[in-house]
This record gives sequence, structure tokens and C-alpha cells, in this order.
Amino acid sequence: MRKTAQRGAQVVTTLSSSIPDNIAIQRSQPLPVRLARHFQRFWQIWLMILPGCCFVLFFSYVPMWGIQLAFRDFDPRKGITGGKFVGFKYFNQFFTDPNFTAVITNTVRISLWTLVMGFIFPVILALMINQVSNAKVKGFIQTVTYMPHFISTVVIVSMLNILLTPNTGIIGRFFPDHSLMGEPKAFTALYWISEVWQHVGWNSIIYLAALSGVNTALYEAAKIDGAGRLQLIRHVDIPTILPTMGILLIMNMGSVLSVGFEKVYLMQNVLNQPASEVIATFTYKIGIQQSQFSYSTAIGLFNTVINFIFLVLANFIAKRTSETSIF
Repeated sequence: MRKTAQRGAQVVTTLSSSIPDNIAIQRSQPLPVRLARHFQRFWQIWLMILPGCCFVLFFSYVPMWGIQLAFRDFDPRKGITGGKFVGFKYFNQFFTDPNFTAVITNTVRISLWTLVMGFIFPVILALMINQVSNAKVKGFIQTVTYMPHFISTVVIVSMLNILLTPNTGIIGRFFPDHSLMGEPKAFTALYWISEVWQHVGWNSIIYLAALSGVNTALYEAAKIDGAGRLQLIRHVDIPTILPTMGILLIMNMGSVLSVGFEKVYLMQNVLNQPASEVIATFTYKIGIQQSQFSYSTAIGLFNTVINFIFLVLANFIAKRTSETSIF
């Protein structure tokens, strides 16, 4: 037994001492050789992610070729690269447009309300569902809250129109003198309330998944110390999902100016247009309806750059204040 143990210790010592040497030898090899060995070893994994890589390549990176339209006078006869280079002409045109201030204000207001409320309510719902001990009741609540997520945007807006119709709608009968869908002051509230209602259950899934990994010994120890239900949420549940909350908040900051086009466009009408004209609808009207492709591309590029700046800034702040970041 002693001889066997000594031999095992010698083998472990030999292997551990040879690992740094092997790593040094591998790093000293040419890059093509290392890549060939890497793909030879992990080709199954690369084959599995190949469809996703191709999808991102063709639908996210290849269309970037058209960004140069923002700096050129588009001529259909000459193609994307054949137009005259005009620099920042269309950006200046957007900044001096009379609708610029209203469009940016509406976009920021609607987006921030949706971002904040859409971030808070899923957390609250997940914490509440996690406190339900009965498995059947918990499953029923989850199913009911998930279902609105699968309703199409067209149906959601149709439901809003029916519910808010003056005199006949369930909610509209309390406002018989005017339609809430045509009230500019009510547009933002109608948008984010319906958005939160539709997606709160679906967005709470990731928090429930994080809460499911909590060690039950923590709950038992806290109960022994006299912790109540609210104290369990405060000292056990919330610290558990804080990293997840941080990552999701950073990712959501990358779309702070990207208000959903479909829903805003369907809810928009002549009466509420002063409060519902956002960057997405403005770009659609300029680019598709008025065929000003270079101008609309410049607006879209401006929106993308601002979102990217918000994403990087949020990640930088989160990384400096905590250990949570995405890069």
C-alpha cells in the first residue's frame, strides 16, 4: 500500500510539473498549428455554433455595408457606393430639423418609463412567486403571467382600442368625454403599462431560475434566527439575483432609445402624434414613405451610436462599482 501511494504521488508530481512545460511548448508553436489543433479537438462545438455564427454574420454584419448611405447622396442607378460623398450633411439636417427635439424627447420619455418599470416589476413578480410554497399554485401563476407574452402586438393594440373606447369600453366608459388613445398625455402611460403587463411574466423567468439555485440551508438558518418573510427576501433572495439584475440592466441600456416600432406605430394617430412620434416611426416615414434613404440611414446610425454609448457607459459604471459586467 505504501509503495502504491508513493508511486501515485510520484505520478501526480510528474504530471503537475510537466503541465507548465506543455503550455510553454504549445504557446511557442506557430499560430496556424495551434489553430489546427484547436479545431481538431473542438470541431464538434464549432459545428454546433456554426448556424448561429452564419445567422449573425449575414443579418447583423453584412447589412453594415449599407451604413455608408448616411454619408452619401443615394442614387439608385449608381448603387450604395456610387453616390456623392457628402460627409455629415444628413446628420446636420436631422439636428436642425424642427421635429428633432420632440422626437428625442418622446423617445427618451417612453423608453425610460418602459425600461424602469419593465425592470422593476419582473423582479417583484419573481420574488412573490418564489414565496409560494404550493407547486401547483406556483405553476398556475407562472402560466397565467407568461401567456400575454405570446399575444401579437396587433392583438394587444386592438385590445387597447376596445378597452379604451369611450362609453363602450370597460375602461373607456369612465372617460366618456374623450378617448384615451387620442390623448397625448396618456400615451406614455398606456404604452409602458401594456408593455409591462404583456412581458412581466416572461421577463421574470430568468430571476426565478436564479432564485431556484439558492441553497435551502440559507432559508433554514435565517428562519432559525427569527427572520420573517420580508427579511428572507431582503437578505437572501435579493442578494442572490443582484448579479443577474446588473447584467440585464446593462443589456437593456443598450436599447434605451430603441422604442418598439410596431406597437408605437399601431397606437399612433393624428391626435396623439405630438407625444408618440419617436425615432423609429420618424425614420420609417422619412425612409419608406418619403424615400429619403440617406437621411433615414443617418438617423438610424445616430440612434445606434447613442445606444452603444449608453451600453458602454453602463458597463463601465457597473464594473467600477461592483464586479458585475458583460465585458
